Amino acid sequence: MPSTFYIPAINLMGAGCLSEAVVNIEASGFKSALIVTDEVLNKIGIVGKVETMLAEAGVSAVVYDQTKPNPTITNVNEGLALLKQANCDCVISLGGGSPHDCAKGIALLAANGGEIKDYEGVDQSEKPQLPLIAINTTAGTASEMTRFCIITDEARYIKMAIVDKNVTPLLSVNDPELMLAKPASLTAATGMDALTHAIEAYVSTAATPVTDAVAIKAIEMIQANLRTAVANGSDLSARDNMAYAQFMAGMAFNNASLGYVHAIAHQLGGFYDLPHGVCNAILLPHVQQYNAQVVPERLADVAKAMGVDIAELSAEQAAEAGLEAIRQLSKDVNIPAGLEGLGVKADDFKVLAENALNDACGFTNPKQASHSEIVEILASAM
Repeated sequence: MPSTFYIPAINLMGAGCLSEAVVNIEASGFKSALIVTDEVLNKIGIVGKVETMLAEAGVSAVVYDQTKPNPTITNVNEGLALLKQANCDCVISLGGGSPHDCAKGIALLAANGGEIKDYEGVDQSEKPQLPLIAINTTAGTASEMTRFCIITDEARYIKMAIVDKNVTPLLSVNDPELMLAKPASLTAATGMDALTHAIEAYVSTAATPVTDAVAIKAIEMIQANLRTAVANGSDLSARDNMAYAQFMAGMAFNNASLGYVHAIAHQLGGFYDLPHGVCNAILLPHVQQYNAQVVPERLADVAKAMGVDIAELSAEQAAEAGLEAIRQLSKDVNIPAGLEGLGVKADDFKVLAENALNDACGFTNPKQASHSEIVEILASAM
């Protein structure tokens, strides 16, 4: 079956590469940028640093820093209005997944018009978005290099999954120096998000030899580095390794897509405004327990990548050992044990399951679920 591999044209990695990114922005001829970020990064000076570097390169900038942790339609519309007012010719996202997704929505509407909900689903746009440069400050979402854009519809209490080749950034930047000293809880949540990306891509029905290779390597590197990055946020080597790992996990799911972990987590985020990475981490072993019915051999490979000795185990036994390794990593980085502690209520399972079954991320899960099976997964994760 034919397959297409999506990735930004240029991807900068490694300590200090932010400076090279500014050189690329200048060389591309951009003159006025909308920086999409959040208040925290603005307050601690990272936004100001980027503004200064751009100014020295002859690029003016205006800043939209109101992006919420789960970016909304309102965020997109506010940022778009600022972009039009300043007549910007490019967008720069600075932060983690939330600013990146918000910036994608803004850039997509700037080129295509309409409302962001018009683009929910797969490849609904006609034109490439306004050029987007995505500068990453966390190691997890990989939104800086994917064609996925997740925007919360406040009216419907859902997260819209926009999967569109036209939201792929022009340039991605992963400078681990920007990731130092981030809170341990954020490091843990984003790291487990990356692990989820790699595992869901590996068991996806759309997996290819290319996505398999980067997914397994990403799992190995997350297993080896996440605990250190959480325990010592100033460890540049661990931060660099996690940046590479999450990028490879992004390469995997950007092309093999995802599964029910994300399909369900999107609903939890939209309904309760919960942190995406934490929801993924809690759901991951429960969804893969369900998937083990049909892909135990694939989950055995995951177990091996997680450091489990599977030599004397059957595929089913190895898969179960892999799930335990996932649970242990999650526990080691202090992820909450269940959804109940986050305020999730069993009374909401029916609507959560209905919405999850309509989420595009679930279409490539290796076993398609009924409504009652999604409810069972939610109940097991409480």
